[in-house]
Amino acid sequence: MTSVVSSPSRTVRIGSRKSQLALVQTYWVQEQLQKSFPDIKFEVHTMSTQGDNILDVALAKIGDKGLFTKELELGMINQEIDFAVHSLKDLPTNLPSGLTLACITERENPADALVVHEKYKDKQIDTLPEGTVIGTSSLRRLAQLRHHFPHLQFKDVRGNLNTRLAKLDAGDYDALILAAAGLQRLGMSDRIHQVIPSEVSLHAVGQGALGIECRADDGEIISLLKAIEHPETRDRCLAERAFLRDLEGGCQVPIGVNTELNGDNLTLTGIVISVDGQNKVQDTVAGKASEAEKLGTQLANTLRQQGAKEILDKIFTEIQRGS
Repeated sequence: MTSVVSSPSRTVRIGSRKSQLALVQTYWVQEQLQKSFPDIKFEVHTMSTQGDNILDVALAKIGDKGLFTKELELGMINQEIDFAVHSLKDLPTNLPSGLTLACITERENPADALVVHEKYKDKQIDTLPEGTVIGTSSLRRLAQLRHHFPHLQFKDVRGNLNTRLAKLDAGDYDALILAAAGLQRLGMSDRIHQVIPSEVSLHAVGQGALGIECRADDGEIISLLKAIEHPETRDRCLAERAFLRDLEGGCQVPIGVNTELNGDNLTLTGIVISVDGQNKVQDTVAGKASEAEKLGTQLANTLRQQGAKEILDKIFTEIQRGS
């Protein structure tokens, strides 16, 4: 593997989506790498992805094969950028040939968060009145909340974080369910009204962590990125991604997870749930963090035996029909 310090004059090109949150995350990565390698120049190059450009269609109906990553991946393959910074939950579990997930950074709070309109400041998720309109673009959140709170109404919401919050404040929605990590990274922690407990909503695979993707044969970049990897987050997320990959589930299907790491002991909980919230399978496995991906595969097999495949097949059929 080529030593990073052997090329101090190299300019490293970092790829990023153009959204405010993506740039905050990418500039953080740039800053951490600059601290570790002050003699190397890091440049940020921005690109728009399909997911950024199509804002009038629900995410699940567009499809999730690289919705927020494909253009960045083409940039790496074409040697236009050296690596790309992703919200790990947006990165498909099967990457294009020639690319690799080289680094997973320390995770922010992976939980979902309730953000409410001013008129519901005295409510929690379980005390919102019947008919409250909640905005979410995630089938995973939608399905789990429908299961626990069938009296609430749900409405699709797209756009960047500021756009969604503006719609909430204007009264288009009574509440939103968003990733706590995104609000924290944008300095909007004060908008988090309630962190949703995992008993109500298991989070998305990789939520709260950043995944850095690069060319698999670029040893110099890979060794550079390892300087900012967080081993505990890596183990947790590799287990989650193996679980999702082995279920053949995409980013936009109702699959949720929760991981806990105590020393070298990793506990992984997963759920597969129908969009209407009526049918679900959920279980937990535990083992050594050093075998994180095996644990993910084990949990996927367990849920498959309990009926996960039938639930997912029905969801895919419904999405294809546009229902």
